[in-house]
Amino acid sequence: MSNWRHKVWRNLSSIQGASYSTTPSRTNKLKLDALRKLRPMILRRIENRAKDYPVKEIVPVAEDILIARKNLLSNVTALLKVFPVLTCKFCSEVFVGKEGHLIETCRSYIRRGNNRLHEWVPGSINDILVPVESYHLHNISQGVIRHQQRFDYDRVPAILELCCQAGAVHPEEILQYSKIHDNPQISDEDVRSLPAGDLKYVGANALMAWEKLRAGVKKLLLVYPSKVCKRCKEVHVGPSGHKARLCGVFKYESWHGTHYWEKAGVNDLVPEKVVWHRRPQDPMVLLNDGRNHYGHAPAIVSLCSHAGAIVPVKYACKMKPQGLSFPFSSYSVSKHET
Repeated sequence: MSNWRHKVWRNLSSIQGASYSTTPSRTNKLKLDALRKLRPMILRRIENRAKDYPVKEIVPVAEDILIARKNLLSNVTALLKVFPVLTCKFCSEVFVGKEGHLIETCRSYIRRGNNRLHEWVPGSINDILVPVESYHLHNISQGVIRHQQRFDYDRVPAILELCCQAGAVHPEEILQYSKIHDNPQISDEDVRSLPAGDLKYVGANALMAWEKLRAGVKKLLLVYPSKVCKRCKEVHVGPSGHKARLCGVFKYESWHGTHYWEKAGVNDLVPEKVVWHRRPQDPMVLLNDGRNHYGHAPAIVSLCSHAGAIVPVKYACKMKPQGLSFPFSSYSVSKHET
């Protein structure tokens, strides 16, 4: 018991006229003895649980995820050579197009103001496919990572760590695998020489790989548990979260850097970067007055649609492909109602 707790209990005992004792009671001693007897059995049960992994029936699913991820990275890298992507200098806003929009949605604390115009700079593949990393575990039955051990473990992409625990990648080869496949080398001349029909094919392959990747991760999460912090979105692939105190930025936050873990979903490992989507009927530059008429889409879907790929129907609700644009005339409104 810490010193400040001793002082509090002494003050309470002096006020209430009760005696204060620092020695544990007989009931607490019995509980501690029972816990010491159960501890070896609990540790043995955790070690035996690791013998059931990896599940052989799920290994092909993890291998398909690695193939889809490789195709997705190469196709998106090729599309970025042709279609520019812009990102805001002060916030995480992304836009697919040559010129950024004029919608006042910049809420960066650096500029000390909300709802301002974005200042656009060239983006990269990390703005389209948001990287999510986690600690690399040597085996699923190892102990919880302490705060003092946070630099003893490597950080790898969360999808690779999930596939590694599923048996698709050897634990000792995951770092080398990440270095080889995470940076595909594609020359600018090879991409620019492609005709428009081939670019449409590249966009369709990228969109198909995106859907396969998310579907495969959804299946793996049913077998291999993963955790995500409710506050800072830190991801940990394993049965229990780590204890590295990395949560929180400001001193006044009450949790003192401890993560608040909950069950992770597909959007936590493969997040959708939702952006404003410019449709054919929209003006060249999206205006702030027409923000209620424009559509949204994940950044990868918006990029593939600019390449000519057919977008799945499930994204039509956000993208509003047949919706009215701004500004529009009264004639277009009456025509749309008829």
